Parts: sequence; structure tokens; C-alpha cells
Amino acid sequence: MFRKAIYPGSFDPATLGHLDMIERASGIFDEVVVGVGINRAKRGLLLPEERVEALAAATARLENVTVAGFDGLLVDFVRERGSHCIVRGLRATADFEYEFQMAMVNRRLAAEVETVFLMTSWEHSYLSSTLVREVALLGGDVGGMVPRETLPFLLRAVARRREETRDGSQ
Repeated sequence: MFRKAIYPGSFDPATLGHLDMIERASGIFDEVVVGVGINRAKRGLLLPEERVEALAAATARLENVTVAGFDGLLVDFVRERGSHCIVRGLRATADFEYEFQMAMVNRRLAAEVETVFLMTSWEHSYLSSTLVREVALLGGDVGGMVPRETLPFLLRAVARRREETRDGSQ
């Protein structure tokens, strides 16, 4: 039976932990669609198009992985893509409560959609996009935290944010 999974996130920016989850999911499922959630109400560091492009570059070698942006409910995106499975990663117990609630809401909205949880690899368990953004904005080295294909996008976004702050436009 053909199995297509959706791995959703904001990926602002994608981390090595995200890439690890995508690689592992691509070994389990026939096809993985990385869904880059676009929330126009939130101002991210990377533009939505940059997140999609960076992830597409980072996953280009994975033949059964595609990347697409989506706006709106995740379950609608899952249905539009012809899937019945959401893949989510768990780093620690703190993630579980939030992810469990989201899985239950998604189940309520679309009973046919299942959520599969994968444990993050130990070496990436400390990574989060929030932490990476903070380190990058403070001028720290994030090279060992993000896929190498993501780094140029992240550095441009940091430079753009600094320029906006310097110009007083933020």
C-alpha cells in the first residue's frame, strides 16, 4: 500500500533536527511532503518563500521528499495532498503535551488523519528553531545547527533584520 506522509512545521529556520526527521521519515514512507506552514499573522525571520527554498535545497538528494508551503488548517493540506498521515517529532516530554493536543484537535477535525510521532535523535534533541534564531540574531555560529543549504538563507535573513532595526523600520 502506498503511504504518503506530511511533515509540517514553520521551519524558521529548519534545523539539523528537522532534517534528521525528514530523512528518517523518508525511509519509512513512500513519499514525504514537507509542509511549510505560512502564518501571515506572525512575522518570521525567514520569508515563507525562503523557508521553502532552503528546505528544498536541503532535501534535494531525497528522491521521495517534496517541499510545499501551505496556509490554513494542516488537515486541509493533508487532504489536498492525498495523505492520511502527519509525522511529528518529539524532543522531550515538554513537546509531548503540545503535540498530543494538536494530534487530538487534528483527529477531531479529520478522523481519517493519523499522527505518527518519531523521537528526535539524541544529538539533535536540544535544537529548536527558536534557539537557532536567537543565536543567529546575536551573532553566534549556527553552522553546526542548521543544514548547510539553509545557512545562506539564514544569514541573509539576519542581515535583513539588522538592517530593518538599524533603519528603525521594525
